[in-house]
Amino acid sequence: MIDPQLIIERLPEFFGAHDGGPMLSSTDGLILTLELLGLSLLLGLAMAVPLAVARVSKNRALSGAVWLFGYVFRGTPLLVQLFIIYYGLAQFDWVRDSWAWRYLQDAYVCAILAFTLNTAAYTTEIIAGQIRATHWGEIEAARSMGMSQWLMLRRIVLPSALRRALPAYSNEVIMMLQSTAIAGLVTLADLTGVARRIYSESYMPFEPFLTAALIYLALTFGLVWLMKRAERRYLAFLAPRKQ
Repeated sequence: MIDPQLIIERLPEFFGAHDGGPMLSSTDGLILTLELLGLSLLLGLAMAVPLAVARVSKNRALSGAVWLFGYVFRGTPLLVQLFIIYYGLAQFDWVRDSWAWRYLQDAYVCAILAFTLNTAAYTTEIIAGQIRATHWGEIEAARSMGMSQWLMLRRIVLPSALRRALPAYSNEVIMMLQSTAIAGLVTLADLTGVARRIYSESYMPFEPFLTAALIYLALTFGLVWLMKRAERRYLAFLAPRKQ
């Protein structure tokens, strides 16, 4: 049987409050999940745009390097990538002796790094595909105006590609939200981590994980709504004209 009392009593922990602490702390639960999602998507998109340009480059070495990066991170599980970064890198002396070690021993930084590299690999292919699909008429119009290759890329190709990439990118955003659930496996108390902690203390698995699932579901609905609003605004020119 479901114990509603347990859900009511432990619900504040999913929002960062425990032991009478303040609500919406940035250390646990919902806020940590949103931080992981927001930072990884922001950094991943910042990486993906130049990588997508390099991916469609005529320079085979440059394009091949980006292809290899995407192949590795899209071809291996995100959980394995997180474990390699958090647990694996510590085995190398040169990593522990470097300036980066002060950051790589932090589970939060390792999770952000793993999520960023993973979403960057997928987003790169999404944007690169839309760059390749740019209508030839847009290219010819830009050239007829005397635009250089880089000016055309900045003013015509990339804005058009980014707008058309929105439907596919919205799926990547949702997938990244679900993927943040593995952060709890490297000691972070995100939504799933909080649910695991409550389960370990109460020995009742259904209530905490059901609560986490409902919060994830609400977040998913919110993100889908936001992405649909963005699509209606930025892809309005692709909608069929009313007769």
